[in-house]
Amino acid sequence: MAWVSGATGALGSRVEPLLAPFVETRPAAPETAGDAPVELLVHLSAGDHDGLAKDATNPVAVTEELLGSASATGLRHVVLVSSAMVYGAWPNNPVPLTEGSPVRADPSFAFAHQLGQAEQIVDAWRRAAPGRRATVLRPALTMSQAGTSSVVRALAAGLGARLDEDDPPAQFLHLDDLAAAVAVAVERRLDGVYNVAPDGWIAGETVRALAGRPPRLKVPALLLDPVIDIRWRFQRGPIPPGLWRYAQHPWLVANDRLKAEGWQPTVTNEQAYVEGTEPRWWTMLTPQRKQELALGTMVGGGALAMAAFVQAVGRVRRVRR
Repeated sequence: MAWVSGATGALGSRVEPLLAPFVETRPAAPETAGDAPVELLVHLSAGDHDGLAKDATNPVAVTEELLGSASATGLRHVVLVSSAMVYGAWPNNPVPLTEGSPVRADPSFAFAHQLGQAEQIVDAWRRAAPGRRATVLRPALTMSQAGTSSVVRALAAGLGARLDEDDPPAQFLHLDDLAAAVAVAVERRLDGVYNVAPDGWIAGETVRALAGRPPRLKVPALLLDPVIDIRWRFQRGPIPPGLWRYAQHPWLVANDRLKAEGWQPTVTNEQAYVEGTEPRWWTMLTPQRKQELALGTMVGGGALAMAAFVQAVGRVRRVRR
């Protein structure tokens, strides 16, 4: 018997039909399962950022609660859908990251940090008794037409929009391929950590082309953080400062280990991105209008950079005082 947490979400609605050939799933939570043992927990809700925010909870709390309830019913296998964001976005990340890479999520982005803690909780549960298995899936940014979370939408809007340097490459996984990965983990009773990502990745400039972004104004690295902060405060930036690191540095993951178990991605990075994002108004403008707006952007951007510079200088003076 299996219990799927988050079964009514965009991922859960795809996962449950795929599990039917292997296990019988219960619509009830483990603590209300009666005498029937719940031997498998497919834990999708820990990685559901929007669902957790709606319920005012977090990955750590929901994982502790579910494991506590299900363990009393004979739980033997947990499949946790986490995120590749637990690796963190750092300039010295290897390309690609493997399952053996250290977990070092940026502390300024609480959700990724809490997912890392949820993984530790699941691993501690696995080691607490013999015969237990735990599969941890770390998907890349996951998108679909009606299943893209607010975090992924924000990051997709920020990727390919750096102000000071070349854009980092990116990966976009389709929700159907993630659901298939969950099914493989259940069918083969996998034990350990597995990255979930399409084959390869796409360059930052390709992301810009797919998004139809206008020409950007180069801003010195010293002013980047103040500019991002100001843009977010005035609702002119796509992502909050704590999440911006994931649009600055590469955190690409290898998919070799999961593919060796029989899983295969069916949707490319480009296809997943296009399906998961709406067309930009910029792509529908004439070339002349694009030039006019680009000029206006440069003027406005220069003023914004100057304001950021003044703010940065003010901070330095206050520190010296």
